[in-house]
Amino acid sequence: MNSTQKRVILASMSPRRTELLTKAGIKHEVIPSTVTEGTDGRETPSDYVARLAREKAMDVARQHRDAIVIGADTVVVLNGVILEKPTDREDAKRMLERLSGSTHEVLTGVSIIGTTQDLFVTTTHVTFTEIPETWLADYLDSTEPYDKAGAYGIQGSGGLFVEGIEGDFYNVVGLPIHPLVKTLDRHGVTPRFL
Repeated sequence: MNSTQKRVILASMSPRRTELLTKAGIKHEVIPSTVTEGTDGRETPSDYVARLAREKAMDVARQHRDAIVIGADTVVVLNGVILEKPTDREDAKRMLERLSGSTHEVLTGVSIIGTTQDLFVTTTHVTFTEIPETWLADYLDSTEPYDKAGAYGIQGSGGLFVEGIEGDFYNVVGLPIHPLVKTLDRHGVTPRFL
């Protein structure tokens, strides 16, 4: 890494996002934002994730003006309805039953604040198989569904439900790496290949 390269801060506690950034060769720190997630119901899903990503990045950037700050937010959308992280087992079960046998969208808003501000939203289409009841019950017994939008992790056991994907796989994990790294490059941050 260039010694003059700025600090990069990920304004998220998501272990998946930090793992993706690390694998992409982007040295960074993790300082979570204190922004409360929630929609007023009037925003489109795209506007919602864009707003939250921007608010998260700005929240951390205010305290770290010397850094390039990345904020992100991911939601699952089925027929225009946002499915965020489930509140409990029943909520997770309802979400997965709705996603079963259908195609949904995963949207991630990404905001980068440095010398300039960048904001983009990436959409990926994911098709689920009809989830067998035994799979669903076992999956709900695991810890995986409960900290993820739409109650599943494509990179984990939830990937078994996925019949097809159109678009960026890493977007579904929580961070569209290719457009993010291209945008960071414009801020003077380049990947360090090992």
